[in-house]
Amino acid sequence: MSQVISQVLTTVNAPYSVKVSAHDLAAKLQDPASASSFDVSAFAFFSEVSPKLQSEFLTEMGVSRADAAAVAALFSKAAGYKLPLGAQLHRR
Repeated sequence: MSQVISQVLTTVNAPYSVKVSAHDLAAKLQDPASASSFDVSAFAFFSEVSPKLQSEFLTEMGVSRADAAAVAALFSKAAGYKLPLGAQLHRR
């Protein structure tokens, strides 16, 4: 497991006592249903992982940045504050 994946999973799994795998997390980051169900691991990724590490994880896992940004924007709307990746959609 790469250092990027290890750091992301530690950040996402530890606070919520969940055990999401890198592949499961990658799938959740692209799925709008994650926002409607307010999936804690996906929300933790968008809110607690640094933007640089988010970008590295998305690249390493082959996650569409546009799809992840769309899901982050949904989380932003639900949470009531801007998340860095979600805000990128509005800058384009």
